[in-house]
Amino acid sequence: MFSYRHAFHVGNHADVLKHAILVHVLDHFNRKDNPYWIIDTHAGAGIYDLQGAWASGRPSERHATRPAQTRGPRPARPEAEPARERRAEYLDGVARLKGAAHAPALIMRYLEALQAFNSPGELRYYPGSPWLALEAMRDRDRLRLFELHPSEVDVLAQNLSHHARGRSRQVALTQADGFEGVKALLPPPTRRGMVLIDPSYESKQDYRHTLTAVQEGLKRFATGSFVVWYPLVQRREVQNLTRALERLDTVWVHAALQVRRPASEGFGLHGSGMFVVNPPWTLHDSLAQALPWLAKTLGQDQGASHTLTRSARS
Repeated sequence: MFSYRHAFHVGNHADVLKHAILVHVLDHFNRKDNPYWIIDTHAGAGIYDLQGAWASGRPSERHATRPAQTRGPRPARPEAEPARERRAEYLDGVARLKGAAHAPALIMRYLEALQAFNSPGELRYYPGSPWLALEAMRDRDRLRLFELHPSEVDVLAQNLSHHARGRSRQVALTQADGFEGVKALLPPPTRRGMVLIDPSYESKQDYRHTLTAVQEGLKRFATGSFVVWYPLVQRREVQNLTRALERLDTVWVHAALQVRRPASEGFGLHGSGMFVVNPPWTLHDSLAQALPWLAKTLGQDQGASHTLTRSARS
């Protein structure tokens, strides 16, 4: 049940797509003075050391050092080492963007957000969605985090305790199933907010739970933004989820990035998608510029491609 650890995959092509869109959505919320809530159903550890064993693929781990920016925490050491050496996934993800010339505005803003946690010109520390949210929040905004993995929640709690901006009064962390926990928080008191849903999808039930969370969430909070990440893998559940989401009678934008051909043996992640309900009005056009560039920059073979659709009501 608890075999998934995001540190294995941090900074890969899926993180690039997910977090570039998340930063864009957060920027949009900050355009208005009204406070908002951010609810993250599967928060992870918060921030990651790309030179650590789990992210880098090295067979041993050394203690992490504090990021150069004082507002960053110390990414905590995992409780165990990887069982075998593996390739660092960020090398085929965010590392390919470093120094990229003429990147679209959506990508440049994402890279700017990452740089806030690193020394100039370096990329060692990678912020997950909780840390990107903490960076974007104003004093009256609130962040609600759910994480079920017992080790991940301990690391996240430790990282939050070291956060230099001292936002503890604005943040609540709960070790619980985010699919269940989100129900009690909608609608937020501010009537303005977003829900990020990005489970591991190790269990096939996650696809059904994700769809239900969006459907029930919209009944409670029809004007809320629901941001859903999903993997491109060879499972019929992926098509079932995306088709059902596209049948929602609301405004949405759906983006998918494929970086390689699906593996002949039927296993592995060949891309990912993002489905955003009640998106910023700027998101579709920004993605129309960014997705072709991402497919070219992050593509691993001739199978790299992208799709971008939106609802008839958009």
